[in-house]
Amino acid sequence: MTLLAGVGVSVLLVGLGFDSANPIRASTTSDPVIAAAGDIACDPTSSSFNGGLGTSGSCHAMNTSNMLVNGGFSAILPLGDNQYYCGGYQAFMQSYDASWGRVKPISYPAVGNHEYLTSGGTGCDPTGKGLGYFQYFGAAAGVASQGYYSYNIGTWHLIALNSNCSSAGGCSASSAQGKWLVADLAAHPNMCTLAYWHIPLYSSGGRANGNSLYFWQALYAAHADVVLSSHDHTYERFAPQDPYAHLDAANGIREFIVGSGGANHTSFVTVSANSEVRNSTSFGIMAMTLHAKSYDWNFVPDTTGGFTDSGTGTCHSSGGDTTPPTAPTNLAATAVSPNEVDLSWTASTDNVGVAGYRIYRNGALVGSSGTTAYADTGVQ
Repeated sequence: MTLLAGVGVSVLLVGLGFDSANPIRASTTSDPVIAAAGDIACDPTSSSFNGGLGTSGSCHAMNTSNMLVNGGFSAILPLGDNQYYCGGYQAFMQSYDASWGRVKPISYPAVGNHEYLTSGGTGCDPTGKGLGYFQYFGAAAGVASQGYYSYNIGTWHLIALNSNCSSAGGCSASSAQGKWLVADLAAHPNMCTLAYWHIPLYSSGGRANGNSLYFWQALYAAHADVVLSSHDHTYERFAPQDPYAHLDAANGIREFIVGSGGANHTSFVTVSANSEVRNSTSFGIMAMTLHAKSYDWNFVPDTTGGFTDSGTGTCHSSGGDTTPPTAPTNLAATAVSPNEVDLSWTASTDNVGVAGYRIYRNGALVGSSGTTAYADTGVQ
Protein backbone atom coordinates (compact mmCIF):
# COMPACT_ATOMS: atom_id res chain seq x y z
CA MET A 1 0.00 0.00 0.00
CA THR A 2 1.32 3.46 -0.79
CA LEU A 3 0.25 6.87 0.36
CA LEU A 4 0.43 10.03 -1.66
CA ALA A 5 0.79 12.92 0.74
CA GLY A 6 -0.06 16.06 -0.97
CA VAL A 7 -0.72 19.56 0.02
CA GLY A 8 1.44 22.43 -0.77
CA VAL A 9 2.22 22.85 -4.41
CA SER A 10 4.51 19.83 -4.44
CA VAL A 11 3.09 16.33 -4.13
CA LEU A 12 5.20 13.54 -2.69
CA LEU A 13 4.70 9.88 -3.56
CA VAL A 14 5.80 7.59 -0.75
CA GLY A 15 5.99 3.80 -0.84
CA LEU A 16 5.12 2.29 2.53
CA GLY A 17 5.40 -1.39 1.69
CA PHE A 18 1.93 -2.84 2.34
CA ASP A 19 0.82 -5.32 -0.31
CA SER A 20 -2.59 -4.05 -1.33
CA ALA A 21 -16.40 42.45 -27.89
CA ASN A 22 -19.14 42.32 -25.59
CA PRO A 23 -19.84 44.42 -22.47
CA ILE A 24 -19.58 41.39 -20.31
CA ARG A 25 -15.96 40.80 -21.24
CA ALA A 26 -13.62 40.88 -18.30
CA SER A 27 -10.62 41.90 -20.38
CA THR A 28 -9.67 43.27 -23.77
CA THR A 29 -6.73 40.88 -24.11
CA SER A 30 -6.60 38.02 -26.61
CA ASP A 31 -6.76 35.44 -23.80
CA PRO A 32 -9.87 33.23 -23.83
CA VAL A 33 -12.98 34.49 -22.08
CA ILE A 34 -15.69 32.19 -20.72
CA ALA A 35 -19.14 33.06 -19.36
CA ALA A 36 -21.15 31.22 -16.71
CA ALA A 37 -24.46 31.21 -14.85
CA GLY A 38 -26.98 28.65 -13.65
CA ASP A 39 -30.68 28.45 -12.77
CA ILE A 40 -31.64 29.64 -16.21
CA ALA A 41 -34.77 28.86 -18.25
CA CYS A 42 -38.39 28.81 -17.04
CA ASP A 43 -40.80 26.03 -17.91
CA PRO A 44 -42.65 27.04 -21.08
CA THR A 45 -45.99 26.55 -19.29
CA SER A 46 -45.06 28.98 -16.50
CA SER A 47 -47.32 32.01 -16.22
CA SER A 48 -44.17 34.14 -16.19
CA PHE A 49 -42.69 32.65 -19.34
CA ASN A 50 -44.49 35.24 -21.45
CA GLY A 51 -43.48 33.85 -24.80
CA GLY A 52 -39.87 33.71 -23.65
CA LEU A 53 -39.73 37.39 -22.71
CA GLY A 54 -40.33 36.84 -18.99
CA THR A 55 -41.51 39.34 -16.41
CA SER A 56 -39.72 41.87 -14.22
CA GLY A 57 -38.89 39.27 -11.56
CA SER A 58 -38.48 35.96 -13.39
CA CYS A 59 -37.87 34.14 -16.67
CA HIS A 60 -34.98 36.33 -17.85
CA ALA A 61 -33.24 33.62 -19.90
CA MET A 62 -33.65 35.58 -23.10
CA ASN A 63 -32.13 38.70 -21.53
CA THR A 64 -29.12 36.88 -20.13
CA SER A 65 -28.60 34.93 -23.35
CA ASN A 66 -28.55 38.19 -25.31
CA MET A 67 -25.35 38.96 -23.41
CA LEU A 68 -23.76 35.79 -24.79
CA VAL A 69 -24.74 35.82 -28.47
CA ASN A 70 -21.97 37.17 -30.71
CA GLY A 71 -19.85 37.76 -27.64
CA GLY A 72 -16.78 35.95 -28.93
CA PHE A 73 -16.62 33.69 -25.89
CA SER A 74 -14.48 30.57 -25.92
CA ALA A 75 -16.99 28.64 -23.82
CA ILE A 76 -20.33 29.01 -22.07
CA LEU A 77 -20.78 27.18 -18.75
CA PRO A 78 -24.45 26.55 -17.80
CA LEU A 79 -24.15 25.70 -14.10
CA GLY A 80 -27.18 23.44 -13.65
CA ASP A 81 -30.94 23.74 -13.30
CA ASN A 82 -30.56 24.95 -16.83
CA GLN A 83 -34.20 24.15 -17.66
CA TYR A 84 -37.09 24.16 -15.22
CA TYR A 85 -39.07 22.60 -13.88
CA CYS A 86 -37.80 19.10 -14.50
CA GLY A 87 -35.41 19.44 -17.41
CA GLY A 88 -37.68 17.64 -19.85
CA TYR A 89 -36.52 17.48 -23.46
CA GLN A 90 -39.58 19.29 -24.78
CA ALA A 91 -39.09 22.02 -22.20
CA PHE A 92 -35.49 22.42 -23.37
CA MET A 93 -36.65 22.71 -26.95
CA GLN A 94 -39.45 25.19 -26.21
CA SER A 95 -37.63 27.41 -23.69
CA TYR A 96 -33.87 26.97 -23.24
CA ASP A 97 -33.19 26.37 -26.91
CA ALA A 98 -34.66 29.72 -27.97
CA SER A 99 -32.44 31.60 -25.51
CA TRP A 100 -29.25 29.96 -24.30
CA GLY A 101 -29.57 27.39 -27.05
CA ARG A 102 -28.25 30.05 -29.40
CA VAL A 103 -24.79 29.45 -27.87
CA LYS A 104 -25.21 25.68 -27.56
CA PRO A 105 -22.25 24.88 -29.88
CA ILE A 106 -19.82 26.36 -27.33
CA SER A 107 -21.70 25.26 -24.19
CA TYR A 108 -20.16 22.89 -21.63
CA PRO A 109 -22.99 22.25 -19.16
CA ALA A 110 -23.18 20.96 -15.61
CA VAL A 111 -26.31 19.09 -14.59
CA GLY A 112 -28.56 20.39 -11.80
CA ASN A 113 -30.98 18.68 -9.46
CA HIS A 114 -34.05 19.84 -11.39
CA GLU A 115 -32.90 17.97 -14.47
CA TYR A 116 -33.44 14.73 -12.54
CA LEU A 117 -36.98 15.50 -11.30
CA THR A 118 -39.72 13.21 -12.56
CA SER A 119 -42.75 15.52 -12.42
CA GLY A 120 -43.92 19.11 -12.20
CA GLY A 121 -43.07 20.42 -15.65
CA THR A 122 -43.00 19.87 -19.39
CA GLY A 123 -41.74 16.53 -20.73
CA CYS A 124 -40.36 15.22 -17.42
CA ASP A 125 -38.32 12.02 -17.51
CA PRO A 126 -40.24 9.49 -15.37
CA THR A 127 -37.11 7.38 -14.91
CA GLY A 128 -35.33 10.13 -12.96
CA LYS A 129 -32.19 9.78 -15.08
CA GLY A 130 -32.16 13.27 -16.54
CA LEU A 131 -32.69 11.94 -20.04
CA GLY A 132 -34.05 15.25 -21.35
CA TYR A 133 -30.85 17.06 -20.32
CA PHE A 134 -28.55 14.43 -21.81
CA GLN A 135 -30.61 14.18 -24.99
CA TYR A 136 -30.58 17.93 -25.49
CA PHE A 137 -26.85 18.51 -24.87
CA GLY A 138 -25.68 15.21 -26.30
CA ALA A 139 -21.99 14.35 -26.02
CA ALA A 140 -21.23 17.81 -24.61
CA ALA A 141 -22.83 16.73 -21.30
CA GLY A 142 -20.62 13.69 -20.84
CA VAL A 143 -21.76 10.09 -20.43
CA ALA A 144 -25.42 10.06 -19.39
CA SER A 145 -24.86 7.84 -16.36
CA GLN A 146 -22.06 10.10 -15.16
CA GLY A 147 -22.45 13.74 -16.15
CA TYR A 148 -18.82 14.64 -15.42
CA TYR A 149 -16.00 15.40 -17.84
CA SER A 150 -13.07 17.78 -18.41
CA TYR A 151 -11.42 19.81 -21.16
CA ASN A 152 -8.76 22.48 -21.69
CA ILE A 153 -9.13 26.10 -22.73
CA GLY A 154 -5.86 27.93 -23.27
CA THR A 155 -3.59 27.20 -20.32
CA TRP A 156 -6.56 26.27 -18.12
CA HIS A 157 -8.05 22.90 -17.26
CA LEU A 158 -11.82 22.95 -16.71
CA ILE A 159 -13.72 20.19 -14.90
CA ALA A 160 -17.51 19.74 -14.92
CA LEU A 161 -18.74 17.56 -12.03
CA ASN A 162 -22.10 16.07 -11.04
CA SER A 163 -23.25 17.09 -7.55
CA ASN A 164 -26.35 14.88 -7.82
CA CYS A 165 -24.33 12.20 -6.12
CA SER A 166 -26.81 9.33 -6.10
CA SER A 167 -27.49 9.81 -9.81
CA ALA A 168 -23.76 9.94 -10.61
CA GLY A 169 -22.82 6.84 -8.63
CA GLY A 170 -21.46 8.87 -5.72
CA CYS A 171 -19.21 11.83 -4.97
CA SER A 172 -16.90 10.31 -2.37
CA ALA A 173 -13.27 9.28 -2.65
CA SER A 174 -14.26 5.66 -3.28
CA SER A 175 -16.86 6.49 -5.96
CA ALA A 176 -16.14 6.27 -9.67
CA GLN A 177 -16.51 10.04 -9.93
CA GLY A 178 -14.15 10.67 -7.03
CA LYS A 179 -11.50 8.37 -8.46
CA TRP A 180 -11.91 9.90 -11.89
CA LEU A 181 -11.47 13.40 -10.46
CA VAL A 182 -8.22 12.54 -8.70
CA ALA A 183 -6.84 10.85 -11.82
CA ASP A 184 -7.92 13.77 -14.01
CA LEU A 185 -6.24 16.29 -11.72
CA ALA A 186 -3.06 14.21 -11.62
CA ALA A 187 -3.01 14.11 -15.42
CA HIS A 188 -3.08 17.92 -15.64
CA PRO A 189 -0.48 19.28 -13.20
CA ASN A 190 0.93 22.78 -13.51
CA MET A 191 -2.22 24.12 -15.14
CA CYS A 192 -4.64 26.70 -13.82
CA THR A 193 -7.75 24.76 -12.81
CA LEU A 194 -11.44 25.68 -12.65
CA ALA A 195 -14.10 23.20 -11.54
CA TYR A 196 -17.85 23.66 -11.59
CA TRP A 197 -20.97 21.85 -10.49
CA HIS A 198 -24.47 22.79 -9.40
CA ILE A 199 -24.90 22.37 -5.62
CA PRO A 200 -22.30 24.41 -3.67
CA LEU A 201 -20.35 23.38 -0.62
CA TYR A 202 -20.57 26.93 0.72
CA SER A 203 -23.33 29.49 0.18
CA SER A 204 -25.14 32.12 2.23
CA GLY A 205 -28.43 31.27 0.53
CA GLY A 206 -29.30 28.22 2.62
CA ARG A 207 -28.95 25.58 -0.10
CA ALA A 208 -25.34 24.52 0.42
CA ASN A 209 -24.71 20.82 0.85
CA GLY A 210 -21.73 18.88 2.17
CA ASN A 211 -21.95 16.23 -0.55
CA SER A 212 -19.26 18.03 -2.57
CA LEU A 213 -16.72 18.12 0.28
CA TYR A 214 -14.58 15.49 -1.39
CA PHE A 215 -14.55 17.50 -4.61
CA TRP A 216 -13.05 20.35 -2.61
CA GLN A 217 -10.56 18.10 -0.85
CA ALA A 218 -9.27 16.67 -4.12
CA LEU A 219 -9.21 20.06 -5.84
CA TYR A 220 -7.46 21.74 -2.92
CA ALA A 221 -4.84 19.00 -2.76
CA ALA A 222 -4.19 19.54 -6.47
CA HIS A 223 -4.01 23.34 -6.03
CA ALA A 224 -7.08 24.19 -8.07
CA ASP A 225 -7.96 27.86 -8.33
CA VAL A 226 -11.67 28.48 -8.88
CA VAL A 227 -14.99 26.71 -8.20
CA LEU A 228 -18.29 27.82 -9.76
CA SER A 229 -21.74 26.70 -8.57
CA SER A 230 -25.32 27.95 -8.53
CA HIS A 231 -28.42 26.31 -6.91
CA ASP A 232 -29.07 29.41 -4.79
CA HIS A 233 -30.51 31.96 -7.23
CA THR A 234 -28.06 34.62 -6.15
CA TYR A 235 -24.56 35.90 -6.85
CA GLU A 236 -21.90 35.45 -4.21
CA ARG A 237 -18.12 35.65 -4.16
CA PHE A 238 -15.95 34.02 -1.51
CA ALA A 239 -12.39 34.71 -0.45
CA PRO A 240 -9.94 31.86 -1.15
CA GLN A 241 -10.50 29.13 1.43
CA ASP A 242 -9.70 25.50 2.14
CA PRO A 243 -12.26 22.66 2.13
CA TYR A 244 -13.11 23.37 5.78
CA ALA A 245 -13.93 27.09 5.39
CA HIS A 246 -10.57 28.28 6.69
CA LEU A 247 -9.34 31.44 5.00
CA ASP A 248 -6.30 30.58 2.89
CA ALA A 249 -4.98 33.46 0.82
CA ALA A 250 -1.97 31.48 -0.40
CA ASN A 251 -3.53 28.22 -1.59
CA GLY A 252 -7.27 28.51 -1.11
CA ILE A 253 -9.94 28.02 -3.76
CA ARG A 254 -12.12 31.00 -4.67
CA GLU A 255 -15.77 30.01 -4.99
CA PHE A 256 -18.45 31.90 -6.91
CA ILE A 257 -22.19 31.26 -6.73
CA VAL A 258 -23.74 32.39 -10.02
CA GLY A 259 -27.38 31.39 -9.85
CA SER A 260 -28.40 34.50 -11.75
CA GLY A 261 -29.12 32.96 -15.16
CA GLY A 262 -32.72 34.11 -15.31
CA ALA A 263 -35.21 31.78 -13.58
CA ASN A 264 -35.96 33.86 -10.47
CA HIS A 265 -34.29 35.11 -7.30
CA THR A 266 -33.93 33.59 -3.85
CA SER A 267 -32.71 35.30 -0.68
CA PHE A 268 -29.79 35.06 1.73
CA VAL A 269 -30.34 33.19 4.98
CA THR A 270 -27.13 33.85 6.86
CA VAL A 271 -23.70 35.10 5.85
CA SER A 272 -21.23 32.25 5.44
CA ALA A 273 -17.63 32.50 6.55
CA ASN A 274 -15.33 34.15 3.99
CA SER A 275 -18.24 35.53 1.94
CA GLU A 276 -17.01 38.77 0.39
CA VAL A 277 -19.76 39.97 -1.96
CA ARG A 278 -23.46 39.06 -2.26
CA ASN A 279 -26.39 40.09 -4.43
CA SER A 280 -29.91 38.64 -4.70
CA THR A 281 -31.62 41.18 -6.96
CA SER A 282 -29.78 41.14 -10.31
CA PHE A 283 -29.92 38.65 -13.15
CA GLY A 284 -26.74 38.43 -15.16
CA ILE A 285 -23.68 36.55 -16.30
CA MET A 286 -20.19 36.22 -14.90
CA ALA A 287 -17.34 36.34 -17.42
CA MET A 288 -13.83 35.14 -16.67
CA THR A 289 -10.76 35.93 -18.70
CA LEU A 290 -8.33 33.03 -18.46
CA HIS A 291 -4.80 34.39 -18.54
CA ALA A 292 -1.77 32.12 -18.56
CA LYS A 293 -1.17 32.53 -14.82
CA SER A 294 -4.15 34.49 -13.56
CA TYR A 295 -7.82 35.26 -14.14
CA ASP A 296 -10.16 38.24 -14.18
CA TRP A 297 -13.82 38.01 -13.24
CA ASN A 298 -16.60 40.38 -14.17
CA PHE A 299 -20.26 40.02 -13.20
CA VAL A 300 -22.48 42.14 -15.42
CA PRO A 301 -26.27 42.44 -14.97
CA ASP A 302 -28.75 42.05 -17.79
CA THR A 303 -30.81 44.96 -19.12
CA THR A 304 -32.50 45.40 -15.74
CA GLY A 305 -29.20 46.85 -14.54
CA GLY A 306 -27.93 47.07 -10.99
CA PHE A 307 -25.17 45.14 -9.32
CA THR A 308 -21.67 44.54 -10.76
CA ASP A 309 -18.57 42.83 -9.42
CA SER A 310 -15.05 42.45 -10.81
CA GLY A 311 -11.57 41.52 -9.74
CA THR A 312 -8.53 39.42 -10.46
CA GLY A 313 -6.79 36.39 -8.99
CA THR A 314 -3.54 34.46 -9.46
CA CYS A 315 -3.24 30.78 -10.29
CA HIS A 316 -1.50 28.59 -7.74
CA SER A 317 0.45 26.95 -10.54
CA SER A 318 2.25 30.25 -11.14
CA GLY A 319 4.03 30.18 -7.81
CA GLY A 320 3.31 30.35 -4.10
CA ASP A 321 3.89 27.34 -1.89
CA THR A 322 6.79 25.37 -3.36
CA THR A 323 7.88 23.42 -0.28
CA PRO A 324 6.85 19.76 -0.46
CA PRO A 325 5.15 18.14 2.53
CA THR A 326 7.03 15.54 4.53
CA ALA A 327 6.31 11.89 3.96
CA PRO A 328 3.65 10.28 6.15
CA THR A 329 5.17 7.71 8.50
CA ASN A 330 4.25 4.81 10.78
CA LEU A 331 1.71 3.20 8.49
CA ALA A 332 -0.31 0.61 10.39
CA ALA A 333 -2.74 -1.83 8.80
CA THR A 334 -5.39 -3.81 10.64
CA ALA A 335 -7.49 -6.49 8.97
CA VAL A 336 -11.02 -6.09 10.35
CA SER A 337 -12.81 -8.44 7.96
CA PRO A 338 -12.01 -10.63 4.94
CA ASN A 339 -12.65 -7.60 2.70
CA GLU A 340 -11.48 -4.65 4.79
CA VAL A 341 -8.13 -3.34 5.97
CA ASP A 342 -8.08 -0.22 8.14
CA LEU A 343 -5.04 2.01 7.71
CA SER A 344 -3.63 4.69 9.96
CA TRP A 345 -0.45 6.76 9.84
CA THR A 346 1.39 9.70 11.35
CA ALA A 347 0.51 12.95 9.65
CA SER A 348 2.70 14.73 7.14
CA THR A 349 3.79 18.26 7.94
CA ASP A 350 3.99 21.24 5.60
CA ASN A 351 4.83 24.92 5.90
CA VAL A 352 1.35 25.83 4.61
CA GLY A 353 -0.81 22.84 5.47
CA VAL A 354 -1.77 19.30 4.52
CA ALA A 355 -5.21 18.89 2.92
CA GLY A 356 -5.22 15.12 2.55
CA TYR A 357 -3.71 11.89 1.37
CA ARG A 358 -4.18 9.63 -1.64
CA ILE A 359 -4.10 5.89 -1.07
CA TYR A 360 -2.80 3.44 -3.67
CA ARG A 361 -2.96 -0.34 -3.71
CA ASN A 362 -0.41 -2.04 -5.99
CA GLY A 363 0.12 1.24 -7.80
CA ALA A 364 -3.60 1.88 -8.42
CA LEU A 365 -5.46 4.68 -6.68
CA VAL A 366 -8.17 3.34 -4.38
CA GLY A 367 -9.20 6.49 -2.52
CA SER A 368 -8.19 9.48 -0.48
CA SER A 369 -8.59 10.77 3.04
CA GLY A 370 -8.66 14.15 4.72
CA THR A 371 -7.54 12.50 8.00
CA THR A 372 -4.77 10.11 9.00
CA ALA A 373 -6.95 7.03 8.57
CA TYR A 374 -8.60 5.13 5.72
CA ALA A 375 -10.76 2.03 5.49
CA ASP A 376 -9.93 0.00 2.39
CA THR A 377 -13.04 -2.11 1.84
CA GLY A 378 -12.06 -3.51 -1.54
CA VAL A 379 -9.35 -5.98 -0.55
CA GLN A 380 -9.53 -9.73 -1.07
